Amino acid sequence: MSQFWFYFKLGLTHVLDIDAYDHVLFFVALTIPYAFKDWKRVIWLVTIFTIGHTFSLLLSVYNIVSFSVRLIEFLIPLTIFITAVFNIFTAGKVNAKEKWGVTFFTTLFFGLIHGFGFSNYFRQIVAAADSKLLPTLEFALGIEAAQVIVVLIVLVLSFVAHSIFRFSKKEWILVVSGIVLGFVIPMLRETWPF
Repeated sequence: MSQFWFYFKLGLTHVLDIDAYDHVLFFVALTIPYAFKDWKRVIWLVTIFTIGHTFSLLLSVYNIVSFSVRLIEFLIPLTIFITAVFNIFTAGKVNAKEKWGVTFFTTLFFGLIHGFGFSNYFRQIVAAADSKLLPTLEFALGIEAAQVIVVLIVLVLSFVAHSIFRFSKKEWILVVSGIVLGFVIPMLRETWPF
């Protein structure tokens, strides 16, 4: 049982670490176009991201695939940038249901990229484990729980912004996506691999 809590907590802190806020920024950008009534759809997106993230970890811990750390460190903020820019260009124009297919596959792909960002460190942690699959799944549960926490906070803040402060949905998406871009553009400059 202590092994479960170790990997579960590692997954929680991986997402909720204040010094490594890329996951939080990604989920803020991903969630901001949705309202509380869309919570099932958002939870599906969280799960799809976790599946992609876990799959890339498994590919790494079993030494099937590896990527340049420098490239992945650039691609992670790029995924956040793309998500925020997509929000800005589609705010008020595209119904969340209409962009579901694009969002679904993009979230899965971005989950793969984010998973490779942690894969080298995670591979070292599970190197001595008898089974690499179980720790990876326990870690994934921690990631899923942390991402649900982030999504719920974003949905509550969106509800408050819409109902109390009377932001329109479009204004709220533009403001929050702009704030996300303000955080991610310096990350892109810092990690530029070329």
